[in-house]
Amino acid sequence: SSPQREAVLAAINGVLGDKLVDTANPLAISMSCRIKGQRLPLEKSALAESLQQLDGAASGKILMLVHGLCMNDLHWTAAGHSPTEILARELGYTPVYLHYNTGLHISANGAQLSGLLEALLNAWPQPVTDLTLLCHSMGGLVARSACHQAEQSSALWRQKLSNLVFLGTPHHGAPLERIGNWLDTLLGSNAATRPFARIGQIRSAGITDLRHGHVLPSSSPGSDRFERLPDQREPLPLPTPGGVGAVRCFAIAGTTSVRSDVPEASLPGDGLVPLASALGQHPDPRHCLAFDAEKQWIATGVNHLALLNRPEVGQQLQRWLGS
Repeated sequence: SSPQREAVLAAINGVLGDKLVDTANPLAISMSCRIKGQRLPLEKSALAESLQQLDGAASGKILMLVHGLCMNDLHWTAAGHSPTEILARELGYTPVYLHYNTGLHISANGAQLSGLLEALLNAWPQPVTDLTLLCHSMGGLVARSACHQAEQSSALWRQKLSNLVFLGTPHHGAPLERIGNWLDTLLGSNAATRPFARIGQIRSAGITDLRHGHVLPSSSPGSDRFERLPDQREPLPLPTPGGVGAVRCFAIAGTTSVRSDVPEASLPGDGLVPLASALGQHPDPRHCLAFDAEKQWIATGVNHLALLNRPEVGQQLQRWLGS
Protein backbone atom coordinates (compact mmCIF):
# COMPACT_ATOMS: atom_id res chain seq x y z
CA SER A 1 0.00 0.00 0.00
CA SER A 2 1.02 3.61 -0.57
CA PRO A 3 -0.75 6.98 -0.67
CA GLN A 4 -0.54 6.90 -4.47
CA ARG A 5 -2.13 3.45 -4.70
CA GLU A 6 -4.83 4.47 -2.20
CA ALA A 7 -5.61 7.56 -4.31
CA VAL A 8 -5.95 5.50 -7.50
CA LEU A 9 -8.21 2.93 -5.81
CA ALA A 10 -10.38 5.72 -4.40
CA ALA A 11 -10.70 7.27 -7.86
CA ILE A 12 -11.64 3.97 -9.50
CA ASN A 13 -14.24 3.29 -6.80
CA GLY A 14 -15.69 6.77 -7.16
CA VAL A 15 -16.11 6.35 -10.91
CA LEU A 16 -17.06 2.67 -11.10
CA GLY A 17 -17.60 1.54 -7.51
CA ASP A 18 -21.12 0.21 -8.09
CA LYS A 19 -19.92 -1.86 -11.07
CA LEU A 20 -16.99 -3.20 -9.03
CA VAL A 21 -19.39 -4.46 -6.36
CA ASP A 22 -21.82 -5.92 -8.92
CA THR A 23 -19.01 -7.92 -10.53
CA ALA A 24 -17.32 -8.92 -7.23
CA ASN A 25 -14.18 -7.12 -8.34
CA PRO A 26 -11.43 -7.28 -5.67
CA LEU A 27 -10.68 -3.58 -6.25
CA ALA A 28 -13.99 -2.63 -4.62
CA ILE A 29 -13.42 -0.85 -1.30
CA SER A 30 -15.33 -2.24 1.66
CA MET A 31 -16.37 0.28 4.30
CA SER A 32 -14.17 0.37 7.39
CA CYS A 33 -12.85 2.57 10.18
CA ARG A 34 -9.17 3.41 9.85
CA ILE A 35 -6.41 5.37 11.55
CA LYS A 36 -3.24 6.23 9.60
CA GLY A 37 -4.51 4.03 6.79
CA GLN A 38 -4.78 0.97 9.05
CA ARG A 39 -8.11 -0.81 9.36
CA LEU A 40 -9.49 -0.98 12.90
CA PRO A 41 -10.86 -4.27 14.25
CA LEU A 42 -14.33 -3.89 15.75
CA GLU A 43 -13.83 -6.24 18.70
CA LYS A 44 -13.33 -4.61 22.09
CA SER A 45 -9.93 -5.95 23.19
CA ALA A 46 -8.42 -5.88 19.68
CA LEU A 47 -9.74 -2.35 19.09
CA ALA A 48 -8.27 -1.11 22.38
CA GLU A 49 -4.88 -2.54 21.42
CA SER A 50 -4.99 -1.03 17.92
CA LEU A 51 -5.99 2.39 19.22
CA GLN A 52 -3.16 2.31 21.76
CA GLN A 53 -0.62 1.48 19.06
CA LEU A 54 -1.89 3.91 16.42
CA ASP A 55 -3.14 6.92 18.36
CA GLY A 56 -2.62 6.43 22.08
CA ALA A 57 -5.32 5.61 24.62
CA ALA A 58 -8.85 6.27 23.40
CA SER A 59 -10.92 9.00 25.00
CA GLY A 60 -14.68 8.92 25.44
CA LYS A 61 -15.07 11.49 22.63
CA ILE A 62 -15.04 10.09 19.08
CA LEU A 63 -14.53 12.28 16.02
CA MET A 64 -15.54 10.35 12.90
CA LEU A 65 -14.25 11.91 9.67
CA VAL A 66 -16.17 11.10 6.49
CA HIS A 67 -14.44 11.88 3.17
CA GLY A 68 -15.99 12.83 -0.16
CA LEU A 69 -16.25 11.51 -3.70
CA CYS A 70 -13.20 9.76 -5.21
CA MET A 71 -11.27 10.46 -2.03
CA ASN A 72 -10.07 8.38 0.90
CA ASP A 73 -9.29 8.82 4.58
CA LEU A 74 -5.67 9.80 3.92
CA HIS A 75 -6.79 13.02 2.20
CA TRP A 76 -7.60 14.50 5.61
CA THR A 77 -3.90 14.58 6.53
CA ALA A 78 -2.30 14.71 3.06
CA ALA A 79 -1.16 18.30 3.59
CA GLY A 80 0.67 17.35 6.79
CA HIS A 81 -1.94 18.91 9.05
CA SER A 82 -5.72 18.93 9.38
CA PRO A 83 -8.50 20.33 11.59
CA THR A 84 -8.48 17.04 13.48
CA GLU A 85 -5.15 17.89 15.08
CA ILE A 86 -6.63 20.96 16.77
CA LEU A 87 -9.75 19.10 17.89
CA ALA A 88 -7.79 16.14 19.26
CA ARG A 89 -5.25 18.31 21.06
CA GLU A 90 -7.52 21.04 22.41
CA LEU A 91 -10.85 19.25 22.88
CA GLY A 92 -9.80 15.67 23.65
CA TYR A 93 -11.31 13.89 20.65
CA THR A 94 -10.03 10.57 19.34
CA PRO A 95 -10.16 10.81 15.51
CA VAL A 96 -11.41 7.80 13.53
CA TYR A 97 -11.45 7.96 9.73
CA LEU A 98 -14.12 6.36 7.55
CA HIS A 99 -12.95 4.61 4.36
CA TYR A 100 -15.66 3.70 1.86
CA ASN A 101 -16.65 3.10 -1.76
CA THR A 102 -17.98 6.46 -2.99
CA GLY A 103 -19.40 4.94 -6.18
CA LEU A 104 -22.32 3.30 -4.38
CA HIS A 105 -25.66 5.01 -3.92
CA ILE A 106 -25.45 7.52 -1.07
CA SER A 107 -28.34 5.77 0.68
CA ALA A 108 -26.50 2.43 0.49
CA ASN A 109 -23.41 3.97 2.07
CA GLY A 110 -25.64 5.62 4.66
CA ALA A 111 -27.05 2.24 5.69
CA GLN A 112 -23.55 0.76 5.92
CA LEU A 113 -22.30 3.71 7.96
CA SER A 114 -25.16 3.35 10.43
CA GLY A 115 -24.29 -0.30 10.99
CA LEU A 116 -20.59 0.45 11.25
CA LEU A 117 -21.11 3.17 13.87
CA GLU A 118 -23.25 0.80 15.93
CA ALA A 119 -20.45 -1.79 15.85
CA LEU A 120 -17.77 0.82 16.60
CA LEU A 121 -19.53 2.17 19.69
CA ASN A 122 -20.22 -1.35 20.96
CA ALA A 123 -16.51 -2.18 20.67
CA TRP A 124 -15.15 1.16 21.95
CA PRO A 125 -12.89 0.49 24.96
CA GLN A 126 -14.65 2.99 27.23
CA PRO A 127 -18.08 4.63 27.49
CA VAL A 128 -18.71 7.11 24.67
CA THR A 129 -19.80 10.52 25.91
CA ASP A 130 -19.62 12.42 22.60
CA LEU A 131 -19.83 11.30 18.97
CA THR A 132 -19.13 13.98 16.37
CA LEU A 133 -19.26 13.46 12.60
CA LEU A 134 -17.07 15.79 10.52
CA CYS A 135 -17.99 15.35 6.86
CA HIS A 136 -16.51 16.72 3.65
CA SER A 137 -18.51 17.01 0.43
CA MET A 138 -20.43 13.79 -0.40
CA GLY A 139 -19.58 12.56 3.09
CA GLY A 140 -22.14 14.96 4.52
CA LEU A 141 -24.90 13.41 2.43
CA VAL A 142 -23.83 9.92 3.53
CA ALA A 143 -23.98 11.08 7.17
CA ARG A 144 -27.45 12.59 6.76
CA SER A 145 -28.65 9.35 5.20
CA ALA A 146 -27.08 7.35 8.05
CA CYS A 147 -28.81 9.51 10.66
CA HIS A 148 -32.18 9.07 9.00
CA GLN A 149 -31.80 5.31 8.67
CA ALA A 150 -30.56 5.04 12.27
CA GLU A 151 -33.68 6.87 13.45
CA GLN A 152 -35.85 4.48 11.43
CA SER A 153 -34.17 1.44 13.00
CA SER A 154 -33.69 2.93 16.50
CA ALA A 155 -29.92 2.39 16.31
CA LEU A 156 -28.29 3.20 19.65
CA TRP A 157 -25.38 5.20 18.18
CA ARG A 158 -27.81 7.90 17.08
CA GLN A 159 -28.45 8.75 20.75
CA LYS A 160 -24.72 9.41 21.22
CA LEU A 161 -24.43 11.78 18.27
CA SER A 162 -23.75 15.28 19.58
CA ASN A 163 -22.49 17.22 16.56
CA LEU A 164 -22.80 16.95 12.80
CA VAL A 165 -20.48 19.20 10.81
CA PHE A 166 -20.59 19.68 7.04
CA LEU A 167 -17.66 21.01 4.99
CA GLY A 168 -18.68 21.97 1.46
CA THR A 169 -21.50 19.42 1.33
CA PRO A 170 -23.72 19.68 -1.79
CA HIS A 171 -26.98 19.33 0.13
CA HIS A 172 -28.97 20.27 -2.97
CA GLY A 173 -26.58 18.98 -5.58
CA ALA A 174 -23.66 20.27 -7.57
CA PRO A 175 -24.17 21.68 -11.08
CA LEU A 176 -20.84 20.32 -12.28
CA GLU A 177 -22.12 16.74 -12.01
CA ARG A 178 -24.63 17.55 -14.71
CA ILE A 179 -21.90 18.30 -17.24
CA GLY A 180 -19.48 15.58 -16.08
CA ASN A 181 -16.83 18.03 -14.84
CA TRP A 182 -16.94 17.10 -11.16
CA LEU A 183 -14.52 14.26 -11.83
CA ASP A 184 -12.36 16.29 -14.18
CA THR A 185 -11.69 18.73 -11.35
CA LEU A 186 -11.36 16.29 -8.46
CA LEU A 187 -9.24 13.72 -10.24
CA GLY A 188 -7.16 16.21 -12.18
CA SER A 189 -5.94 17.79 -8.94
CA ASN A 190 -3.85 14.73 -8.02
CA ALA A 191 -0.98 13.45 -10.15
CA ALA A 192 -1.79 9.84 -9.29
CA THR A 193 -5.41 10.11 -10.43
CA ARG A 194 -5.00 12.55 -13.32
CA PRO A 195 -5.20 9.77 -15.97
CA PHE A 196 -8.79 9.14 -14.86
CA ALA A 197 -9.91 12.75 -15.16
CA ARG A 198 -11.55 12.40 -18.57
CA ILE A 199 -13.91 9.53 -17.88
CA GLY A 200 -16.57 11.65 -16.23
CA GLN A 201 -19.26 10.29 -18.50
CA ILE A 202 -18.80 6.82 -16.98
CA ARG A 203 -20.56 7.85 -13.82
CA SER A 204 -21.37 5.68 -10.84
CA ALA A 205 -24.57 5.71 -8.82
CA GLY A 206 -22.81 7.81 -6.18
CA ILE A 207 -21.95 10.49 -8.72
CA THR A 208 -25.41 10.74 -10.24
CA ASP A 209 -26.85 11.00 -6.71
CA LEU A 210 -24.89 14.26 -6.44
CA ARG A 211 -26.96 15.87 -9.19
CA HIS A 212 -29.62 16.96 -6.72
CA GLY A 213 -28.25 15.57 -3.44
CA HIS A 214 -30.17 12.29 -3.13
CA VAL A 215 -29.88 10.76 0.35
CA LEU A 216 -32.95 8.50 0.61
CA PRO A 217 -33.38 5.12 -1.10
CA SER A 218 -36.80 6.17 -2.34
CA SER A 219 -35.42 9.34 -3.92
CA SER A 220 -32.35 7.97 -5.72
CA PRO A 221 -32.62 7.77 -9.52
CA GLY A 222 -33.16 4.28 -10.91
CA SER A 223 -32.21 2.93 -14.32
CA ASP A 224 -32.97 6.34 -15.83
CA ARG A 225 -30.43 8.10 -13.60
CA PHE A 226 -28.54 9.54 -16.59
CA GLU A 227 -31.63 11.33 -17.89
CA ARG A 228 -31.96 15.05 -17.20
CA LEU A 229 -34.89 14.85 -14.80
CA PRO A 230 -36.11 17.59 -12.44
CA ASP A 231 -35.44 17.39 -8.72
CA GLN A 232 -37.83 14.73 -7.41
CA ARG A 233 -36.36 14.18 -3.94
CA GLU A 234 -38.40 13.65 -0.83
CA PRO A 235 -37.56 16.43 1.66
CA LEU A 236 -35.31 15.36 4.53
CA PRO A 237 -34.73 17.86 7.34
CA LEU A 238 -31.65 17.98 9.52
CA PRO A 239 -31.54 15.55 12.48
CA THR A 240 -33.46 16.43 15.62
CA PRO A 241 -32.14 19.72 17.06
CA GLY A 242 -33.59 19.17 20.54
CA GLY A 243 -34.98 16.58 22.91
CA VAL A 244 -33.88 12.94 22.89
CA GLY A 245 -31.04 12.37 20.46
CA ALA A 246 -30.43 16.11 20.11
CA VAL A 247 -27.64 17.00 17.71
CA ARG A 248 -26.08 20.33 16.78
CA CYS A 249 -25.66 20.81 13.02
CA PHE A 250 -23.03 23.11 11.52
CA ALA A 251 -22.32 24.08 7.91
CA ILE A 252 -19.11 25.51 6.47
CA ALA A 253 -19.23 26.70 2.88
CA GLY A 254 -16.28 27.79 0.80
CA THR A 255 -16.01 30.62 -1.69
CA THR A 256 -13.13 31.30 -4.03
CA SER A 257 -13.72 35.03 -3.52
CA VAL A 258 -11.52 36.85 -1.03
CA ARG A 259 -13.99 39.72 -0.67
CA SER A 260 -16.14 40.02 2.42
CA ASP A 261 -17.87 43.26 1.46
CA VAL A 262 -20.29 41.81 -1.08
CA PRO A 263 -23.74 40.25 -0.54
CA GLU A 264 -23.68 36.53 0.17
CA ALA A 265 -26.00 35.81 -2.76
CA SER A 266 -23.44 37.16 -5.22
CA LEU A 267 -20.49 35.14 -3.91
CA PRO A 268 -19.28 32.18 -5.98
CA GLY A 269 -18.98 28.74 -4.44
CA ASP A 270 -15.82 26.74 -3.85
CA GLY A 271 -15.40 25.74 -7.49
CA LEU A 272 -17.51 22.59 -7.17
CA VAL A 273 -20.34 23.29 -4.74
CA PRO A 274 -22.49 26.46 -4.90
CA LEU A 275 -22.67 28.50 -1.71
CA ALA A 276 -26.44 28.05 -1.34
CA SER A 277 -26.18 24.26 -1.68
CA ALA A 278 -23.45 24.06 0.97
CA LEU A 279 -25.56 26.16 3.36
CA GLY A 280 -28.71 24.11 2.76
CA GLN A 281 -30.61 26.95 1.06
CA HIS A 282 -33.23 26.06 -1.56
CA PRO A 283 -36.02 27.95 -3.42
CA ASP A 284 -38.52 25.34 -2.24
CA PRO A 285 -39.04 25.85 1.53
CA ARG A 286 -39.62 22.11 1.98
CA HIS A 287 -36.00 21.42 1.05
CA CYS A 288 -34.39 24.21 3.07
CA LEU A 289 -32.17 22.97 5.88
CA ALA A 290 -32.62 24.89 9.12
CA PHE A 291 -29.05 25.73 10.11
CA ASP A 292 -29.02 28.35 12.85
CA ALA A 293 -27.35 31.57 11.73
CA GLU A 294 -24.57 31.16 14.30
CA LYS A 295 -23.93 27.62 13.05
CA GLN A 296 -23.11 28.70 9.48
CA TRP A 297 -19.75 30.04 8.35
CA ILE A 298 -18.23 30.95 4.98
CA ALA A 299 -14.52 30.39 4.38
CA THR A 300 -13.20 32.93 1.89
CA GLY A 301 -10.46 32.41 -0.66
CA VAL A 302 -10.69 28.61 -0.58
CA ASN A 303 -11.54 25.91 -3.08
CA HIS A 304 -13.40 22.68 -2.41
CA LEU A 305 -10.39 20.59 -1.45
CA ALA A 306 -8.74 23.31 0.64
CA LEU A 307 -11.57 23.06 3.18
CA LEU A 308 -9.86 19.90 4.46
CA ASN A 309 -6.76 21.58 5.83
CA ARG A 310 -7.13 25.35 6.11
CA PRO A 311 -6.14 26.50 9.64
CA GLU A 312 -9.06 28.92 9.86
CA VAL A 313 -11.48 26.03 9.29
CA GLY A 314 -9.94 24.16 12.22
CA GLN A 315 -10.17 27.27 14.39
CA GLN A 316 -13.86 27.72 13.55
CA LEU A 317 -14.53 24.07 14.40
CA GLN A 318 -12.76 24.50 17.71
CA ARG A 319 -14.94 27.51 18.56
CA TRP A 320 -18.11 25.63 17.74
CA LEU A 321 -17.33 22.26 19.27
CA GLY A 322 -15.65 23.71 22.33
CA SER A 323 -18.68 25.75 23.32
